[in-house]
Amino acid sequence: MPAAPIRLAEGVWRIPTLGSNWINSFAFVDDDGTVTLVDAGLKGAPKRLTAALSELGKRPADVSRILLTHAHPDHGGGAAGMRERTGAHLHVHDDDARFMRDGRRPPPDPGQPLARVFAMLSSKQPASPVDATFTEGDVIPVAGGLQVLHTPGHTPGHCSFLHPRSGVLITGDSIFNFRDKMSYSVAAFCSNVAQSRDTADRLGEADYEIAAFTHGPELRDGAREAVRSFLLRRQKSDDGKRNRQH
Repeated sequence: MPAAPIRLAEGVWRIPTLGSNWINSFAFVDDDGTVTLVDAGLKGAPKRLTAALSELGKRPADVSRILLTHAHPDHGGGAAGMRERTGAHLHVHDDDARFMRDGRRPPPDPGQPLARVFAMLSSKQPASPVDATFTEGDVIPVAGGLQVLHTPGHTPGHCSFLHPRSGVLITGDSIFNFRDKMSYSVAAFCSNVAQSRDTADRLGEADYEIAAFTHGPELRDGAREAVRSFLLRRQKSDDGKRNRQH
């Protein structure tokens, strides 16, 4: 039985596409009733996404656009299927668009041996046409404006999204929250591990009330402070390592 959509704020929903929160997509319902999806899950996720939309009183035809946080198969694997079911346009950051079009994963971090092993096992992923791209600083006309925060490293075009009207931040894979414990992206799946951790610092600077994770449950109480505390621990750890090296 698929998990039901979880309301994050007025017109903003988390849709679990695997387990209760292992892989999450998100739905923004605009004032005119149209829907924007953020992420489309694995290749088989469209069935769950369509069922979740039905629970919200929405039909596939109500979906006007699909945004991807990044071009990995657990986020964009269902993109082609949802695009076909809904007729919605697929939007991806400019630096990840070619990977979606070509059906291949972004390159692994050359400094991560395990990442190279995964890349050798499979460099393919479900391909999809891309209808539009976005870049850093763009404000997508979604429910009052959805701000693009380019947070590369997990992939070259990885992005987080900030929705000021609802106070919701979607972290993408910059930060995970499995079992209510925050962590950085798994190094083996990053294109540039150091960059992914550096750009995650942006998420401590943004202004939001709810941190919504593509992997793990959301944080509602003191979300920004919790994220900043997590990031600060890492900064202190890095400073300590540099001091010991000197």
